[in-house]
Amino acid sequence: MASVADIGASALINLLSAIAFLVAFAILRLQPFNDRVYFPKWYLKGIRGSPTHSGALVSKFVNLDAKTYLRFLNWMPAALKMPELELIDHAGLDSAVYIRIYLLGLKIFVPLTILSFAVLVPVNWTDGTLVKSKDLTFSDIDKLSISNVGAGSKRFWAHLVMAYVFTFWTCYVLYHEYKRVSIMRLQFLASERRRPDQFSVLVRNVPPDTYESVGEHVEHFFCVNHPDHYLTHQVVYNANTLAKMVAQKKGLLNRLRYYQNKYERNSSKKPTTKTGFCGLWGATVDAIDYYTDEIEKLSKEEISERERVMSDPKAIMPAAFVSFKSRWAAAVCAQTQQSSNPTLWLTEWAPEPRDVFWSNLAIPFVELSIRRLIMAVATFFLTFFFMIPIAFVQSLANIEGIEKVMPFLKPLIEKKVVKSVIQGFLPGIALKIFLILLPTILMTMSKIEGYTSLSSLDRRSAAKYHLFVLVNVFLGSIITGTAFQQLDAFIHQSATEIPETVGVSIPMKATFFITYIMVDGWAGVAGEILRLVPLIMFHLKNAFLVKTEQDREEAMDAGSVDFASNEPRIQLYFLLGLVYSVVTPVLLPFIVVFFGFAYLVFRHQIINVYNQKYESGAAFYPDVQRRLIIGLVISQLLLMGLMSSKGAKQSTPLLIALPVLTIWFHRFCKSRFEPAFVKFPLQDAMVKDTLERATEPNLNLRAYLQDAYIHPVFKDDFSEKLSAYDEEENNILVPTKRTSQRSTPGQSKYDSEASDTGGS
Repeated sequence: MASVADIGASALINLLSAIAFLVAFAILRLQPFNDRVYFPKWYLKGIRGSPTHSGALVSKFVNLDAKTYLRFLNWMPAALKMPELELIDHAGLDSAVYIRIYLLGLKIFVPLTILSFAVLVPVNWTDGTLVKSKDLTFSDIDKLSISNVGAGSKRFWAHLVMAYVFTFWTCYVLYHEYKRVSIMRLQFLASERRRPDQFSVLVRNVPPDTYESVGEHVEHFFCVNHPDHYLTHQVVYNANTLAKMVAQKKGLLNRLRYYQNKYERNSSKKPTTKTGFCGLWGATVDAIDYYTDEIEKLSKEEISERERVMSDPKAIMPAAFVSFKSRWAAAVCAQTQQSSNPTLWLTEWAPEPRDVFWSNLAIPFVELSIRRLIMAVATFFLTFFFMIPIAFVQSLANIEGIEKVMPFLKPLIEKKVVKSVIQGFLPGIALKIFLILLPTILMTMSKIEGYTSLSSLDRRSAAKYHLFVLVNVFLGSIITGTAFQQLDAFIHQSATEIPETVGVSIPMKATFFITYIMVDGWAGVAGEILRLVPLIMFHLKNAFLVKTEQDREEAMDAGSVDFASNEPRIQLYFLLGLVYSVVTPVLLPFIVVFFGFAYLVFRHQIINVYNQKYESGAAFYPDVQRRLIIGLVISQLLLMGLMSSKGAKQSTPLLIALPVLTIWFHRFCKSRFEPAFVKFPLQDAMVKDTLERATEPNLNLRAYLQDAYIHPVFKDDFSEKLSAYDEEENNILVPTKRTSQRSTPGQSKYDSEASDTGGS
């Protein structure tokens, strides 16, 4: 059991680490040769051309102005100066709302911390139950927790009242934040510049037709059922193989350029490589000639594959991006059922072009359900079997357990410094290392499920990660034993006993979570701003690959907010704060420090570094709200179990009202605010359309939309082909192969679900 001294040792280690990271960042960011690493966003926007320097040649690489080093912390106030509206214009609504999640944590937990230390800490400290018990082992931190209150004590009324106060305050803050973000989203959509996705929908599960191709069938259907609004469409091609070839060719070109640059620096010796995997084995050959030949071979294969995809009807998937003449028409189509058969002609808002995940558009619709079932089962097993390494991590915090398994280490472990490091630092860092690979695994699983946009992939991965963190990092860390023992215990317990079982263990794990918060939330966030890996990679590329200014631009790695892993991580801190606010209030200051520090760091990163891959208009926020409510309900149920174990069973009827009220609050907020995130009001769409027609009466919308949703590998090939569609812009009735071969369209096998309501 970690003592105050152990926590102090951990705090010292993590504070020194965080300070070291911050000082290193403050110095490195001032050096001109690091400018593209720490300010890439301004370069990508074209506002910053080159680092400022003057005087000697060395000043191009090292900052010689001593005065700037005296102001090395000025990045902190600078990160807070940019107003929110300017931040939205600069970085987008997704980034601005993501930052508000950290601000939300401060709004919730700063008042909770003050109230807890004013009311609950004195109540817990003055009871003295632990001191009176001679057979119990405890630390000074336990004296500040609910563990120090005797069974059946009337002091539990203070905890009961504060549970209600904390719940009402949290719901109050969540309501106003949800309201604020929904207003921000509607205002953002209303003021946003014209984008292709505002006029387009993604159509899935297009039924096959004997007489028409997919493209002809789509055009026929929408000309008949949306005669005044349909504009153009683009079918979806299965170009995954071609895309892999293009990516492989790009990699070969990079290798060729590397060896060409190397040869130009030293022309006395031609570079060589091996023909095996990654140049590790095989015959030794001339590197430039080898990669030149490989690129020529791949180029021929690429041309052949490109022609095959464009001419093979089987390469066309039963899906298409359909564009309309107005936002209003697109909103109507995206938010209505198109056919009497609800499994055909499925429409949804098209993601913006840079948000499209092209590989998954080629997955047949029927296959999606099978994929998602398999991934659901895989998620279950991954979540529960990962408890095995989590249990091992927890054993690191148990000195007695280590000594029992490895008695020869006892002399070393019993040393005060070593013991403090093991109990106060090692468990947190070990858990952090285990979690590093998890986001990649979960993102791969989400891609297999077949989601068609990067934003939806991030949201699905975040949902899996949240489940994983909840079960393993939180519950798995609280409940001791192996995964199988935990699973067996839960199976043989009644559902009413589970909160009590978990609740009893909560106070004992407060010190572990404090160390984890310091490792992940203090030192980890400080490491985020240092950007050590992008810094090293940039200088390696700059030394070996960069030859032109364009090469230097490509060497920059601005990165982006990793919502899929960062948001569930934030949710863990919300959960810990809500659970321990009544149980062990001493944990709350550590959480407040995390939210304040993270708000400052990520605001700086979003302003100066990150370049978001897409803009979803804060579509993720309903997930944030829902997970916060889940955390609040969990904290209430666990408090009920803990109070029951402490002999305060009379509190259960009073506490049972809290989760009921919280769930009602969630349903109210969901019905009140969530439609703003899943639907687009027709009124707002009409206002934007009317304003656009008044300000740009000669806008050629077809030219603007015709190549917006072409697969990137086909951009050049399709530009001329699609421009030929302009002459048909005013044709409502489309001549089809069906009409030339049949007297009436009513005989088609799929017409009742397709498009024969009006005939053509």
